[in-house]
Order: sequence, then structure tokens, then C-alpha cells
Amino acid sequence: MSVSLAKGQNGPLDVSDVVVSVQLAAAADLSALLVTSNGKVRSDADFVFFNQPTGPGVQLVPNPGGIASLRVSLAGVPADIEQVRAVITLDDASSNFGRSAAPTARVSDAAGNVLYEYVIDGLTTESIVIALEVYRRQGAWKVRAVGQGYAGGFAALVTDHGVSVDDAPAPPPPTPVAVPAPITPPSSVAPTPPAYNQPPQQQPSYNAPPVPPAPPAYNQPPAYNQGPTPPAYPPAQQPAYNQQPTYNQAPPAPPVQNQPPAQQPEVSLVKGRPVSLTKGQKVTLRKEGGVALTMIQMGLGWDPIKKSGLFGSRTADVDLDASALLYADGNLVDVCYYGQLTSKDGSVRHMGDNLTGDGDGDDEVMLVDLQRVPAHVTTVIFTVTSYRGHTFEQVSNAFCRLVDSTTNSELARYTLQGGMAFTGMVMAKVYRANGEWKLQAIGEGIQAKHAGEAAPQLGRFLTA
Repeated sequence: MSVSLAKGQNGPLDVSDVVVSVQLAAAADLSALLVTSNGKVRSDADFVFFNQPTGPGVQLVPNPGGIASLRVSLAGVPADIEQVRAVITLDDASSNFGRSAAPTARVSDAAGNVLYEYVIDGLTTESIVIALEVYRRQGAWKVRAVGQGYAGGFAALVTDHGVSVDDAPAPPPPTPVAVPAPITPPSSVAPTPPAYNQPPQQQPSYNAPPVPPAPPAYNQPPAYNQGPTPPAYPPAQQPAYNQQPTYNQAPPAPPVQNQPPAQQPEVSLVKGRPVSLTKGQKVTLRKEGGVALTMIQMGLGWDPIKKSGLFGSRTADVDLDASALLYADGNLVDVCYYGQLTSKDGSVRHMGDNLTGDGDGDDEVMLVDLQRVPAHVTTVIFTVTSYRGHTFEQVSNAFCRLVDSTTNSELARYTLQGGMAFTGMVMAKVYRANGEWKLQAIGEGIQAKHAGEAAPQLGRFLTA
């Protein structure tokens, strides 16, 4: 039976090998710092992480589809190493532990029996935490629950422990303050003294509020009998200096920017000219000439963002999943996703799960036979969810596109601009309206890692 530890508590280790593992909803990495009595590593070889998975007595063991674990052979840890500190680092440095359930750290024996368990609660804004440490005390090994969040960033953490960071980005240079350069006259010409008595418009007006355009020179002597009068300004352009207010006139029209935005126009499909959809835009699923589409493909794609870290570049292992949820008015009646590749009525088929987003073009494809969709199904919503809890801040080039399955030609495409702090995205829907099918681009974020978590949040997208 395992023992639950609270922060600061410790317990003895009576085995020769232990495995430190972590359970966490968000994507993260586990690493180890092997430190001496002064709290520092002896060299960079005492830092075990994804680009250096083996150290003296410690090995990082990959876990397909999850967070790697640390295997510690206590007899293999050098005698001058007093502590092996297990560190959890979120993949998304802009995120924090407060966004998800508290992580749990476990210490097991080599056979997988859990010896100790520590729920690391109390974390809020941190993205790095020293979870626990395996340490020596009077010749014996123990484990201590640490739970120390680290606010200085990953580079600061490892640097404080003595790890050299050669390729840490240099701090940005200070922003220069713009100072007006003095005007230096030619050496052969004496400097002209400042023209203090010149009209105000020629003097520099530092820190002064904006000055309106200079009015006409009313104080100049009138030019009697000197030719035709200059043309008058149109009423909207006349400067209104010192004029009396005009009463009983209708109030001016409100500025254009305060008017409500125009509704997205519905577009039509034209052969050979794919439509680039914007958020909320709709398209009728009829081709040029009024021919209704019958077989369509919804292709969904994305690319994980490649990160250049302190200790090498790597690509986050982002596993996104496409799903189609079928609704009869407001009721969910069927789902097509990686766990059920064909809807029960056979009208929607999932063409296979892509675990990484690698490759060009569509990462996952859903085939929809509009003629086979049951009459009671009014809407099919297409979602993309992050199985491992990565947010769309770690994904680039996310898109969905509509393809005519008969001709294999692209008809419309919606590209998601910018990352969002969501684990799910409602990309688009096809729905019945006045006896025909339409497509609408949505592009709204939700918190969901699979279709089951997405379904309760989709009600607001069912109205046309």
C-alpha cells in the first residue's frame, strides 16, 4: 500500500531501484538534477533531461503518449551526490499549473508497486516545480515531498543548480531614448541664434498638446480690388473659429466606426475557385449551376510549433483529434471520432488518427455522405481536440477545408489565425437550412481533450 506524503514530509526507501513518475493533465517534461551537498551539479552531465536522457545512476524512460519517468539506481548514484531532484516543466512556458488539476508525483519500486504518492497542490502561476527529491541521510536513502514552484524560468532553475547554459538568449539591448540631435551648421557659417521672436508655429512644441491647423490670416489688411475672391470652402471644410452655434439643427450622424459590423455575406461555390472563408461566414453546398453536393470531405490540418530550447530544438508531441458530432436539433445522436471511425448510420467516416500532425496537407479527414445523413439529423459539427492537453498556442497552420469527394477539388477553406489558450477548437459545421445543406466556419475555442468533453459545450453552435 502506498503512503501519501504532504509537502515537506519524507519517508525511507528500502529498495535498490526506484521509479519517479508524474500524472498531469497538461503536457510536461520530467527531468532530474543530481546535486552535491552545496546544492549544485558537479558538471552538466548531472542534468538528465530529454536531450540527455542518461546520467550517473539516473535514466529518463520514455512513455509513449505520456510524460517520461525517471529510473534511479540508488547504488549507481555517485557517493558525492546527495540529492536527486525531480523537476516538472510544462511544455507551454506561457501556461501554468493553476490551469489544470494539481500534478501527482509517485515513487515506485522496479516492479511498479507505488511506494509514495504526493499531490502537489497550491501551485498557481508557476510553470516549473521541483516535485520531490531522493536523498541520502546517514548512509540511507529517503524521499521527500518538495513541491517548490520556481518563478525564475527554466534557465534560471538549472543555472542556479550550476548547469551551464551556453545558448541562452541574450537579454535585449536597452531601448535607446530618442533625443533630438543638435543641428550643426557648416563650419564656415556662424551659428544662427534661435529665433525666439518668430511666430509660434515655427517654435518646437515639446510636450505641448496638438495644435489645430493655423486659421486664415484674418488680421492681414484686406486686399480691395485685387481680383476675384478666392473660392469658398465647402461647408464641411470651413474652419469654424469663433462662430456662433447653430440651434435647432438635427444632431450629426454617428461616426461609422460605432455602427454594428456588417453580417458576413453568404458566398457561393464556383468551380475552380476555392472560397477562403472568414470566421462566421456561410456557404451553400451547391456548386455552380445549382447542383447540390452529395459526398464531401472535411479535411483538418495543423502543425506543431518547433521550439528552440536551451538544450536543443524539438517539436512538441501534439496529438490533435478530429471529430464529427451529429445533432438532431439540440440532441446529440451520434459521434464519429478515433474511437468510432464510422457513425452508426454510416453517413460519416473517419479516415484514421494522426498522432503528431506531421506531414503536409490534411492530417485527418472526415467523409460525409449528405444523402445518407438521416432526416432527423440537422447539424454535423466538426471539432479538433488536444488529446494530451496541449493548447492551440503550441499549434500553427490550423485549418479546415471542404472538398468535393467526386472531383477531389477543394471548394472552401477556413484558416485559424493565431494561437489560443484552449485545448479544443470548434472548426465548422454543416447544417440543414430551407431544405439544403450549408457550411459555416466557426473557429471558437473550448476546453476539451476529446469529443466526450466537447459535446456538452456545443449547444450554442446549433443555431444557424
